[in-house]
Amino acid sequence: MNLLEINNLLMEIRQQEESLQWPVFNEALAWELGCTLQQAAELNQAAVHIEIEAFGRLLFACAMPGSAPSNADWARRKRNVTQMLQRSSLAIGLGLKRDETDLQRKMGLPDRDYAPHGGSFPLRILGSGCIGSITVSGMPEFDDHEMIVNVLQTWQENGWEKPTLIVDN
Repeated sequence: MNLLEINNLLMEIRQQEESLQWPVFNEALAWELGCTLQQAAELNQAAVHIEIEAFGRLLFACAMPGSAPSNADWARRKRNVTQMLQRSSLAIGLGLKRDETDLQRKMGLPDRDYAPHGGSFPLRILGSGCIGSITVSGMPEFDDHEMIVNVLQTWQENGWEKPTLIVDN
């Protein structure tokens, strides 16, 4: 991936982060969002680990059939990146790649606890900022990121009400 492609992706991700902000968010919505992500994983036959963290608490966690304990560990490490920097873990990873560095050199953060790879997305309330993260781990990093963004866009298109997912044939 060249510098132009990285910068274009970073602009796209920034737009996603800015546009996909909830008008309100609470524990009930976290559960419904998690169930929607679980349904999307089922429809895509994705063996992933899903987590939603907000207000300093883990509000939803699900290990899909075929996922491994390592997926939960990767989710924790990706979530740590999003929580620390309040950006998508994919955006952080791409920025580090562009700058030819890593979190250890840039901020002293250990690889064992911070994974700047796609799959964790900031959970933001419009006008309030980042209150948590949505994390998917188990597929290639761009696919993890895309699953989250697609589900959030579907929620947004449905007026931030729980959507009904339909299988594409």
